[in-house]
Amino acid sequence: MDFTDSHCHLDFSELSNELPQLLSQCLQANIKQIIVPAVSPEKWPQLLELCKNNTSNCQLYPCLGIHPWYLNGLTTAHLQELEANLATHQKDIIAVGETGIDGLIAKEQDNLSKQQAFFQCHIELANQFSKPLIVHHRRSHQQVIQQLKQTPAHQGGIIHAFSGSYQQGMTYIDMGFKLGIGGTITYDRAEKTIKAVKRLPLDCLLLETDAPAMPLSGQQGQINTPLNLLKVFEQLCLLRNEDKEEIAAVIENNIQQLFIA
Repeated sequence: MDFTDSHCHLDFSELSNELPQLLSQCLQANIKQIIVPAVSPEKWPQLLELCKNNTSNCQLYPCLGIHPWYLNGLTTAHLQELEANLATHQKDIIAVGETGIDGLIAKEQDNLSKQQAFFQCHIELANQFSKPLIVHHRRSHQQVIQQLKQTPAHQGGIIHAFSGSYQQGMTYIDMGFKLGIGGTITYDRAEKTIKAVKRLPLDCLLLETDAPAMPLSGQQGQINTPLNLLKVFEQLCLLRNEDKEEIAAVIENNIQQLFIA
């Protein structure tokens, strides 16, 4: 069984400083592809170089975008810079993102309208360059869904770190998105999401770690790594009725359909 981590920040120092060893360990664990979304303009050059200069047999795929946590000090000039980078590196970049709306940050920084404006631009750029979209959400399903209904993402994408109800998951799926399933399902308290993941169509699920963030239950305070993808997979298998081989095969096919094909 081969695996893809559909969301991992390998360009963060917690992981990039030990990258050759980490990628070697990933290959030994049959994690053969890692999708690496950017979070801010200052990280774009480093991320592109990291993926371009990768000599490992573990394939790295870059995505460019601006995470809603990193909007302070940014202007429309940075969105124009994003467009320019997407045009220049169109063959290498497989998705636009990470982007989206974060409800907690919106309250703390009173910047919901700015988040929405940046998200809107990301959707339009994804459509312009025919790329899928990597969407961040936190206490913002209503706003994210409303915006995606108003401006559909033509190539779909991933709702990263999905945590929500079955109905919310199906709403995203009906709009052409797949759902990133990560460490959330290892927490007993995530009852609503666990119930949803049991019922959602397997051909709309992907595996992810969000490393170095989003540690699994029992690993709080530790640095997460893509190696934990296998633990997420094992937990997913406990929630599903299909056998492991089928789950792994379908999820890898989902990746191929959305990104790599």
